[in-house]
Amino acid sequence: MVRRIDVTGPDGVHLAAWEFADPPKEPGSDAERAPGVLLLHGLMGRASHWASTARWLSERHRAIALDQRGHGRSDKPADGPYTRDAYVADAEAAIEQLGLAPVTLIGHAMGALTAWQLAAKRPDLVRAVIICDMRASALGTATQREWEDWFASWPVPFATLADVRKWFGEDDPWVERPNPARGEFFAEVMAEQADGWRPVFSSRQMLKSRETWVFEAHWEELAQVRCPALVVRGLDGELGRAESQEMVRVLTRGEYAEVADAAHLVHYDQPDAWRAAIEPFLDAVAVK
Repeated sequence: MVRRIDVTGPDGVHLAAWEFADPPKEPGSDAERAPGVLLLHGLMGRASHWASTARWLSERHRAIALDQRGHGRSDKPADGPYTRDAYVADAEAAIEQLGLAPVTLIGHAMGALTAWQLAAKRPDLVRAVIICDMRASALGTATQREWEDWFASWPVPFATLADVRKWFGEDDPWVERPNPARGEFFAEVMAEQADGWRPVFSSRQMLKSRETWVFEAHWEELAQVRCPALVVRGLDGELGRAESQEMVRVLTRGEYAEVADAAHLVHYDQPDAWRAAIEPFLDAVAVK
């Protein structure tokens, strides 16, 4: 089953957290005392993208996925803020309100940056961090212009979800080869409106969120993470081997894993290999 849990950000933004497994049957049960995991999606993502991961995690953890502000079923305030501080504070509030500490943070892309920034800020709350396909280096101004052009190229509204899957999985100029998993990923962030299917997020807000990290590097905050940390990259993803290995070196207790035949959406492209890459790390930190 799936259960929604409401969380309130420190500035009053209403956030939707999701449990994709049966909740604890009674207070004080083993399930309630299980190690906490908070899953943080990337830019344009939503908590449901973690459903498969959360279900197998729930065998031995209390796994919660968060719709971050501007995403999924959480509030999308017109004027934000969509700053790094706001995203980190939301995750911090979720951990405290849901009683997940000491928590393992699993983040993809933007969610991974939020995870390590929170681990650096509040080490008392965080047991471990898994960083999936997120760079610590600055991406630069040119990439922001590329994203603006990319959003403008979307043929919205889409007539059907099949059109969504085909465009993002095959026809999108950013797709080097057909990728059905990518099509499914984007189908999950569309909602039917009067004129067809449109994204559940605002592209303007996504660009605003993105500009708060692409112009700066984040090595200093990475170096402040003292808990165990696993850096995971898809071999065809956006995080290169050299940078990922430098991230592991900078981390005080860094480890490395890679997933073959996976692009940026590692947990979507290769869910079984993703599980095999992170489960030993999770097992090890759970007993420490």
